[in-house]
Amino acid sequence: MAELTNLESKLAEVLGLAQAAKGATAKVQGLAEDEAELAAVLERMGEEAEQTARRCEELAGGFDGKKTAILEQARETKQEATEMMKTYLGDDADALDGFEFLTMAEAGEVGHWEIVGVLADRAAHAETRSLVEWALPIQKRHLEDARKGSLKLAEQEDPNETSS
Repeated sequence: MAELTNLESKLAEVLGLAQAAKGATAKVQGLAEDEAELAAVLERMGEEAEQTARRCEELAGGFDGKKTAILEQARETKQEATEMMKTYLGDDADALDGFEFLTMAEAGEVGHWEIVGVLADRAAHAETRSLVEWALPIQKRHLEDARKGSLKLAEQEDPNETSS
């Protein structure tokens, strides 16, 4: 398999994270089914994750002879992120747990996209820079949406109730 540059490797990571985000938003949507407003936000986030993954795959095709290696590393990243979600969101998870997980995951995605941006600038790779300029504001909005969802759900919690 082809060796990846740091830029290509980070592109693979954001691709894998976007792929995992589609599953994570679906999982949390199931936990938040009683919260119509939050479910709608999760639906949009999932659609945007899917679109992000598509755009990353298209960009990966432009790296001469590296698409297969990028997609393989993306699969590994997706698998790792999905395992983290399964660990965090066990059988007794509720909507608040789901939004707390998404807050962490979205913060990680924002950080990864910022790193891709720095590497794209340093490599003078205009196509990647363009993708970052499109994706980063979406990721920042996802982080803010997850944070707001967490806080909304926390407001509904009884602080004196014992947790099980």
